[in-house]
Amino acid sequence: MIPSSVGFLAQDFEIEEQPSLTYKMDLNGDSVRGIVDNQEAMMQVIFRILSTERYQFIIYPWYYGIETLDLYGEPVTYVCTELERRIAEALLTDTRISSVTDFEFDLEVKGVVHAAFTVNTIYGAIKADKGVSI
Repeated sequence: MIPSSVGFLAQDFEIEEQPSLTYKMDLNGDSVRGIVDNQEAMMQVIFRILSTERYQFIIYPWYYGIETLDLYGEPVTYVCTELERRIAEALLTDTRISSVTDFEFDLEVKGVVHAAFTVNTIYGAIKADKGVSI
């Protein structure tokens, strides 16, 4: 007997958001200790997404991470606008992040574009930053 899928998709499904509870990363000591939730967990998510180069690691799906390798050697004006777009695109793949706003760029260090911005999440606003060598 062949299983039937007729009527299966007509059922009313309820989509439920998964909790943000995760292990706590000690960024200075390179270890994992304890558990975090909500806004502190979102800070880790932002850090991990912006620290992972997209398409470079087979363990991550193609939509995870940010592309920065091709920005080396490009003009600063291009890097600033492109970095703003890429940061927003990378972070908005997470459904808990609603917007990325208030970009400010610092060009004081030669060869580095440093972006500071606000990430608006379901747990509140989080200040974050990302530096890229050019």
